[in-house]
Amino acid sequence: MSLETIDSWVSHGGRQGVYAHPSSATGTNMTFSVFVPPHREGTRLPVLFYLSGLTCTHTNVTEKGEFREACAKAGIVFVAPDTSPRGEGVPDDNKGHWDFGLGAGFYVDATQKPYDRHYRMWTYVTEELPAFVAEHFPVDLAAASIMGHSMGGHGALVAALREPGKWRSVSALAPIVHPMKVPWGKKAFELYLGEDEQDWRAYDAVALIEDGARRGEMLVDVGTEDPFLHDQLCPEALEAACGGAGIALNLRRQSGYDHSYYFISSFMADHVGWHAQRLKGSA
Repeated sequence: MSLETIDSWVSHGGRQGVYAHPSSATGTNMTFSVFVPPHREGTRLPVLFYLSGLTCTHTNVTEKGEFREACAKAGIVFVAPDTSPRGEGVPDDNKGHWDFGLGAGFYVDATQKPYDRHYRMWTYVTEELPAFVAEHFPVDLAAASIMGHSMGGHGALVAALREPGKWRSVSALAPIVHPMKVPWGKKAFELYLGEDEQDWRAYDAVALIEDGARRGEMLVDVGTEDPFLHDQLCPEALEAACGGAGIALNLRRQSGYDHSYYFISSFMADHVGWHAQRLKGSA
């Protein structure tokens, strides 16, 4: 499958690029960014996938995430995909809602028309993109971790719970932990997956844990001044589920922080370092 380089810059001794490729999962071209740190020719590096939140593209974290210095020091490749398929013929929300459709794929494989043809973000981010990145960049998929913000935190937690052997570690910033019980998730799941809530449970971190999914430790940060904290994020639901299942959750409530990239960038280096310890087997 062909790789198109859209732009490329030297940064922290490595290279930050933006790329596109035709996706068989979504039936569209998909854009993503990759930071490759300085490394010895011929070596394969650990890789950290970052899933973004509602309304975002790869651009938000690439320009505002402040991850490159930490990734360069740790020797970690950082990959940031888009949040939904885009392009001619890709259906959007016909009522103009900002929290569904383009920019809001929720990292599910849609089963309902007209979304089932293109909105297959689960397959894209967990199967197609990692394989494509490994083909074109010096990454070792045996040392892969995943993290995300908000809707992307939801996607990262679900990926790590459903496929614990694929991801060495998982962390999230302000994640939607119980989407089937909050307004953002209910809207998306009904339109993408249908009205049967049993079908929603495969894409809900709390429900997955209730249904027996297990993995090692998880790191989650939330801001105490996040306007979505209580009605959309509900970290206490994840805390209760992990406590009941014996999963080591490090839930940190960061005083004064909100939902923005001011919050994300403040803790990004900490998350990269946490993943680096586990990717390199020193934790």
